[in-house]
Amino acid sequence: MIEKNASLLKYNTFGINSIAKSFAVFNSIDALKDILSSTPEENLLILGGGSNVLFTKDFDGLVLKNEIKGFKIISNNETETIVEVGAGEIWHDFVLRCIELNLSGVENLSLIPGSVGASPMQNIGAYGVEIKDVFVSLQALHIPTLEVHSFSHHDCEFGYRESVFKTKFKNQYVILNVSFRLSKNPKTNISYGAIESELKKMGIQNPGIKDVSNAVIAIRSSKLPDPKIIGNAGSFFKNPVVEQSILKQLLNQFPDVPSYPSPDGKVKLAAGWLIEKAGWKGKKLNNYGVHDLQALVLVNYGGASGQEILNLSKQIMDDVYNKFCVNLEREVNIL
Repeated sequence: MIEKNASLLKYNTFGINSIAKSFAVFNSIDALKDILSSTPEENLLILGGGSNVLFTKDFDGLVLKNEIKGFKIISNNETETIVEVGAGEIWHDFVLRCIELNLSGVENLSLIPGSVGASPMQNIGAYGVEIKDVFVSLQALHIPTLEVHSFSHHDCEFGYRESVFKTKFKNQYVILNVSFRLSKNPKTNISYGAIESELKKMGIQNPGIKDVSNAVIAIRSSKLPDPKIIGNAGSFFKNPVVEQSILKQLLNQFPDVPSYPSPDGKVKLAAGWLIEKAGWKGKKLNNYGVHDLQALVLVNYGGASGQEILNLSKQIMDDVYNKFCVNLEREVNIL
């Protein structure tokens, strides 16, 4: 059923009360095809968990909520299992199910908000792991033709928080399901961020994948606000990747600037550190601002507009550039 003039308040984690001209939920490929064939709406938006979007105005078009569920084992051998997961599944629920089955590969991605279908779109990542590390393939509906196409790892052209679905195929496909390769011989990755110190705090010396997941959940919970309580979309900015020469200039003035090697010979800087150093952490403007525990997170304390939050992000980006000569890029999709 297609709803007219529908509020999107409960469908985006920022808690912005944007209005969609039309809105519908689908839970199967056939239902999706029926909606698209009966509603030739040029302006179309597919929502998963609504955790990576900022509405700055009402949406003059059709918003579709993806609720395709499912979890099935595609192949199994002594060392690995390949699973196919519905795009409408909640990402964290999928991670917990893998841990229950003692399948490793996604435990470092615990508590990331959003849906399974959104994970390859932006190549989600945290604590030294990215989706591309476990991704096998996906199926997606081509909107213009209503044909189902398969995408391999190579086809997706994964980059830092991006894929072809955010670039050349943007708004052309609806992801239906995603397949992942998971290990039956768990090898924990605890070298990134504060995982190791959190495990020590928990008194764990030989961690399993559930221990790693619990540590990540504890870290994220201590830093990131719950969107059910405070509107937010998690990390608003990407960590900037810069030339070595930029890092050297920064180190001359700020010897404590954190950096991480990037595969292309460049270095990745911590956007949160830059924003905090520029004095924005915890800054509150009326009913919105920057979270007081994590400078990467912009928050809506209730009733703020998307445009106000967008303007705040622009101020932060300008200030960081003026102070450090580093360009920040938004991770959140602006609509």
